[in-house]
Amino acid sequence: MKLRVLGVLSVLVLLLVLLVSNVILSSAGREVTQQLQINRVAALNRIAQVAYDAASDGDTTVLQRDMDTYSGLYDEGLVVRMQQGTLVSGGLDPERADVRNALARASLNLADTALDPVMPFGTGHEVISRSFGSASQVLGEAVMEVNLDAARDKLRYRWLVTGIAAIALATVLLLLAGRVTGWVLRPVQNLGAAVREFKDTGHTPPLPAAGPPELRELSRSFTDMATTLGELIASQRQLIADTSHHLRNPIGALRLRVDLLLLELKDEKECDAGAGVLAELERVEEILDSVLKLAVAEHRLIEDSAGTSAGAADGPDSGRVNAFVVLAEEVDRARPAALAAGSGLVLATATDPGAELSCNRVELAQMVGELLNNAVKYAGGSDITASVRREGPRTLIEIADAGPGLDAAQLAAATTRFWRAPEHSSIRGTGMGMTIVDKLATANGGRLVLEPNEPHGLRARLEFDKAPTVPEQGGAS
Repeated sequence: MKLRVLGVLSVLVLLLVLLVSNVILSSAGREVTQQLQINRVAALNRIAQVAYDAASDGDTTVLQRDMDTYSGLYDEGLVVRMQQGTLVSGGLDPERADVRNALARASLNLADTALDPVMPFGTGHEVISRSFGSASQVLGEAVMEVNLDAARDKLRYRWLVTGIAAIALATVLLLLAGRVTGWVLRPVQNLGAAVREFKDTGHTPPLPAAGPPELRELSRSFTDMATTLGELIASQRQLIADTSHHLRNPIGALRLRVDLLLLELKDEKECDAGAGVLAELERVEEILDSVLKLAVAEHRLIEDSAGTSAGAADGPDSGRVNAFVVLAEEVDRARPAALAAGSGLVLATATDPGAELSCNRVELAQMVGELLNNAVKYAGGSDITASVRREGPRTLIEIADAGPGLDAAQLAAATTRFWRAPEHSSIRGTGMGMTIVDKLATANGGRLVLEPNEPHGLRARLEFDKAPTVPEQGGAS
């Protein structure tokens, strides 16, 4: 943005400097031309007066001497034509076309004493002419060749001075534009960075009061707003976590009472009703457990974005995790459930590829376990394959099933909290499993990728491009 603004300001500065320079140079050209014209017309008038005196008394000696003196002094030729003859000085040829035309017009009592504007890089001379005589009779004509070299040198010097001044002015204005642009845009850039940080972490440090008064007020307002929203978000997240945690005790007590009540029920209808109550209670426990896991995952994600690791526990093998070992343990743990669902669960990676990650071991196990449970639950009766491999600097952990899978729109929405596919509404679940995996993967420097598995089914893959340094800590309960 700063470059774009500076580009526009630079164009405006250059146009302004060019405009001012053009005005100054045009004025200098007119001034030099006018000064030269006044001097040469005065000299021509003096020569014409001397010529008039010579024509009146018939003696051209003084006239010729004055003409030679002038030509020797200014290196400009003169031609005076009168009845006694034509006088020449400075080597000016009376038969030259422009001189002949000037004499002809002067003989008609037409004076040509105006000079064309002097240009600094032009060439050649100009001629001016006039007649002399009485009011009723033209006694002769006087023509002067004007040498423009001195005027051009003077004008070139002024152009040089004006050019240097224009470059200096443009440099100063551009530097000033850069300072002003930085002064105005720096608060905007700080605000943009603060917005991105607040989006990623939920909090941002106070913005410095800089720039124009309006932007300083905007920075203060944003800081106040971000502080308030950050406190509200933190309070809301803490409320969810606390509520989920503190509800476990009364729900546990309720579960115990329901279990005891079921032992007292004898009638089949009463037993069915009690089983329904127990099923709903188990669903509530599952939802609370998922909400608590999601709150912990979101908290870990914010900690990772902020560069902190509050609550981390140090250990002898802190952070170094063998992905193959974790995957094998979770496959063994999920195999009984897979067999009960009629699925075949296979660990496709036969040997350890040496894929070590620097992440939280408990959270990696939680992610893999959630993906395996998801495949067992929604792809029952199909084959499920788990694998881990390395592709260059990346480590990929993949769970693939041959179940019904999800279409493109469902894949895009699968990581949204509480989202469930319509065709799976009859299957018990909370709709937060993929959300938890996605948050935990991001917090550990990876990402969750969901793709169709050909010819049908779902392929869920955890990709770790660059392993972050995150010490191991206890998992969610």
